[in-house]
Parts: sequence; C-alpha cells; structure tokens
Amino acid sequence: MRADAHPVTPDGHYFVVRGRLWRRSNPSLPEEQRAALVSELMTARRAVGAALRAADKAHLAEARAQVDRAKVALGERGPVWWQDGSPDLNRHLVVNTPYAGWLREQDSAL
Repeated sequence: MRADAHPVTPDGHYFVVRGRLWRRSNPSLPEEQRAALVSELMTARRAVGAALRAADKAHLAEARAQVDRAKVALGERGPVWWQDGSPDLNRHLVVNTPYAGWLREQDSAL
C-alpha cells in the first residue's frame, strides 16, 4: 500500500489508513538510499513470511529484527525525523490526536 494513496497530514509527518496515523519515511533521505532501504525492508518482510510458514522461531526473530532496522533507518520507527518538536503519534487513532479536525475536513470535502 502506497502512502500517496492515503491522506497525508498537513505537516507531512503521517499518512492515514482506516483512521490511524502511520509515520512517513524521512523525506530528506537521498532517493538512492531510500530505495536501498525499501529493498531491504521488502526482503526482510519476505523472510518473515517464510519463517512463519516454516514455523522457524529463530529465523522469525531475526527477520523481524531486520524489518525493524529497515523501518528505523527509513524514519518510520525510532526517533522522529522532524525538528518541529511535535510528538510522535505513530499508530494513534486520528480521532485522539490534534489531526482529528483536519481529517474531518478531508472527509467532508469528498
């Protein structure tokens, strides 16, 4: 699922899927680095699936750790990439955040 298929908050920090905020990748990453990290993420996600199908707990733990490392490097997890001092609201329901009014306006515009 691509972030540009979903509403993006005015500050560009999150996109919204089914009423939940998901942190966007750091937009200041060079495109080549971002592409390499996305490739690592997809490889790690495939490894998670393979480990689940094989019921291999050791490989599953390592694959999940690889997913986490890629997401942190992309800026989707870990320390926030923005400098404006706003808190990390990743995975919060929009209705419980300062973005609630903005999303209502988006919905009413449709």
